[in-house]
Amino acid sequence: MDFTSVEGEQRYAALVRAAADTVVGLDFDGVLSPIVDDPAAAHIHPDAGEVLVELAGQVRAIAVITGRPARQALDLGGLEEVGQAVGDAGKELYVFGQYGNERWSSTNRRVISPRPPAGLATFLREVPRVLRRADAADAFVEEKGLAVAVHTRRLDDPDAVFQRLLPLFRDLAAQHDLVIEPGRNVIEVRSHGMHKGLAVNTIVEEVGAGGFLFAGDDLGDLEAFDAVTALGHGGMPTLLVASASEEENALVEHADVVVKGPDGVLDLLRQLTEDARDLRA
Repeated sequence: MDFTSVEGEQRYAALVRAAADTVVGLDFDGVLSPIVDDPAAAHIHPDAGEVLVELAGQVRAIAVITGRPARQALDLGGLEEVGQAVGDAGKELYVFGQYGNERWSSTNRRVISPRPPAGLATFLREVPRVLRRADAADAFVEEKGLAVAVHTRRLDDPDAVFQRLLPLFRDLAAQHDLVIEPGRNVIEVRSHGMHKGLAVNTIVEEVGAGGFLFAGDDLGDLEAFDAVTALGHGGMPTLLVASASEEENALVEHADVVVKGPDGVLDLLRQLTEDARDLRA
């Protein structure tokens, strides 16, 4: 792992000392799972389950905070089995899906979800027209129940198509009182009122966290970064981790630590587990 500053190293050391009271928050795509062309094929890193179970023994709780539906993250990540093992260790695994609108925990093993936002169904019916207008009829449209995501990754020039679509979908979303969440070759449209930063604050309050680590990979994680930064300004030990790649480094300038993709994230979590265990010994 690469610290971005001396202060980043100091924050890591403080977090190790506060590990027993710390919540570790993790995005799914790009953090626990490699980014792939087909979102349905984004399976969790094969080592992640073991790493998370070992980590759980040293921290207060672990929370996967993702834009994916919670059920999808659970299935692709095998997280129900991981949650069972974490629970057996007397700790808690949370999954906050769709930016915190859905939630699951290893204690309450069912997904709690609100109704879809008003205007989403009408928005969805208008998506094909917008795609044709932007010469992007082959973009992959993912219906997520509480949101719609339009992926350009499979197209010949994904970045150019993304740039053409973004203002069009921003205008259409505004007409239906929805918000845009741009990501890595994906534009997500969802309701107001919930984002990853609120999910961070929710779990901090619920478990009485005394520290927080969050690892993300793209612009959809900025609100979580902002929430964790605010916690740090309030005196809580915190650490911000950017999972960077050749095609996405939007969070690097905001991070305390930069790692290379899911492999780097898991190496960091192994190190945190080892350092916290050694400190307790």
